Amino acid sequence: MKVAIIHDWLNGMRGGEVVLDSLLKIYPEADLFTLFYEPGKLNERIENRRIITAFTDRLPFKSKYRWYLPLFPTAIESLDLRGYDLVLSSSHCVAKGVICDPDAIHISYVHSPMRYVWDLYYDYFPARKGLKFFLFQAVSNYLRTWDAVSAARVDRFLANSAFVARRILKFYRREAKVVPPPCLPKGFKVKQTQKEDFDLIVSAFAPYKRIDLAIEAYRKNGRTLKILGSGQEYKNLAKILPPNVEILPHRPRKEVLEYMAKARVFVFPGMEDFGIAPVEAQGNCTPVVAFGKGGALETVVPEKTGVFFREQTVESLNSALLTAISSAWKPRDFQTSVDRFTEEKFIIQISRMVDSMNKNSRARKGN
Repeated sequence: MKVAIIHDWLNGMRGGEVVLDSLLKIYPEADLFTLFYEPGKLNERIENRRIITAFTDRLPFKSKYRWYLPLFPTAIESLDLRGYDLVLSSSHCVAKGVICDPDAIHISYVHSPMRYVWDLYYDYFPARKGLKFFLFQAVSNYLRTWDAVSAARVDRFLANSAFVARRILKFYRREAKVVPPPCLPKGFKVKQTQKEDFDLIVSAFAPYKRIDLAIEAYRKNGRTLKILGSGQEYKNLAKILPPNVEILPHRPRKEVLEYMAKARVFVFPGMEDFGIAPVEAQGNCTPVVAFGKGGALETVVPEKTGVFFREQTVESLNSALLTAISSAWKPRDFQTSVDRFTEEKFIIQISRMVDSMNKNSRARKGN
């Protein structure tokens, strides 16, 4: 088969790019299509292949790519996928909306429907007045319509969690099979490391991540908190840091894992679709304190690998944190938990799905 893999944009190694990396292991000869590409920010497997970009990659101010959001549907549809037998889209924005040949198989692995125009619209855009609000309201209406309509172009949806599968059904009216992402390598064994007296967050800085809530909780409890990440909320968060909270942006992958291994507790204050970082923390025998909604309910095992707080308040988070610090955690519980999220299992499920759909497609054609 001639295979195309579509990814929204390539400008860093985050959870979506971990999934992309595994897809490229399954199909090493696949062509890779995207809206934006910044060389030098991804691993060798991703960068050492044919990468085809949309016209958006040649627009000015590429670092401000979110400014071009209204153009994304047109850009993704401009990608020429004629002649490809299998199209795999890795989508959290518009990648699922590509236009394929009628006989092509299109499987879309959805990290999340566009959260900023669906369920988290008011978190991203809390202001209810002004020209900026009314302009984005119009754009959002267009994007929601396009997002729902373009879902019909997908032959089979896969979701990274049951939480995302429910949102796919709600917004697209389509069923999705849950395939957990490849968080850890085949045969992974949890690591036991001497813990140090600090807690950790590893996250992009977006409003729904609720890093601000964690900062306020640590302002009150006085414990040391290190925050690894970057993003649109960086300047706002940097202004409200108490002395015991530190932001460490743009850390290499190896250093991030070292912090995970040494942290006393991993804090996950937002409602996420899945969240690979809490699984990686568990792989280092670091308990997770997570908000008890969304994908965390599927990755963290209460009283075994972490503690949930039920309300996004300082008091609720700090109460859960005290429980986590005072509890005894067993390596075998962490091992049992992370065994669910290996790359081996991800690759097997994707390969079986493609083989099954390809067999059915040939049967329909009479081949």
